[in-house]
Amino acid sequence: MLKAYRSAGDRLQNLDVHTDAAVMSQAIWFDMQAPAPEELALVTRQTGLSLPEPEDIVEIEISSRLNADGNTLTVTMPIVSREPDGLRSSACGFVLSPDRLITIRLAPSMVFEQFIEHPHNFGEAPSAALFTALLEAITYRQADALEHLRADLDKLSHLIFHHRFAGIKADTAIRGRSTEAALQETLITLGRDYDTITFLRDSQLGVGRIAGYVGSVANWLPKPIRERLRALEKDVASLNEFSTHLTDKVQFLLDTTLGLINIAQNSLIKVLTIVSIVGIPPTLIAGIYGMNFKDIPELNWSFGYGYAWGLMILSAILPLAWFRKKGWV
Repeated sequence: MLKAYRSAGDRLQNLDVHTDAAVMSQAIWFDMQAPAPEELALVTRQTGLSLPEPEDIVEIEISSRLNADGNTLTVTMPIVSREPDGLRSSACGFVLSPDRLITIRLAPSMVFEQFIEHPHNFGEAPSAALFTALLEAITYRQADALEHLRADLDKLSHLIFHHRFAGIKADTAIRGRSTEAALQETLITLGRDYDTITFLRDSQLGVGRIAGYVGSVANWLPKPIRERLRALEKDVASLNEFSTHLTDKVQFLLDTTLGLINIAQNSLIKVLTIVSIVGIPPTLIAGIYGMNFKDIPELNWSFGYGYAWGLMILSAILPLAWFRKKGWV
């Protein structure tokens, strides 16, 4: 899908890509999402710029992600795309020249869709202003996502330490099916949050590299744009530190959840062990008095049956009383 925009005051005006070349020459931004080969060829003919192929955009080497050819810069970075089944990591390429900006996305992005609706200050270099504003919008969206993640992790931490599992006994509530389901849900949530942090961190590193590279290589950039790129680098650095903090918190909560699962497993093993130990003495007594020997002394007792039952019950109660005294049950 190909869209073209020109500046109209402080807004972006959509152009029909099928209009004549004179109208298309007014476009300052060509935005392509999962472009077809004919769309890439059309933009190449219209702008005279060399565009990266989709398979080149996903390359991870720095030499493949940051390139300069005269005044034209070609840079790529990971971006986060929201799909029906959750967040996914995708990639985006930027081709920046003094009079054109071309973006090539491999997946939909809400950042781009919302960016088009906002007013912009195009200044001396409209293409560079758009490029910088896009990087800023991506960074702000990353910051919002990290703030939501922090709130989710704080809520999860409160549930683990102060509410859901607080004060439970290892041999009672933690063995309940509702608690087991909660622990499984917690693991899934932590895994999903860790994936999200990973996607965001990859995108942050991409923005930081691009901002530093473009600011140092593109000598034709106006001074205000350079200053915005330097400020963007600092913002990304702070976000990276915050991402590291959230990663550590996810790891801590994961270790805690796994510890609770181990407690639940140990509690089950302890119960089975106690049951087996309590059952051994009655089984031994029943085995002795169940033997078919003629001269068993208690065979002719009037209270022999009750005596045997009492002995078996007592042999089961005494170990339980001992375990309770030791604090094992």
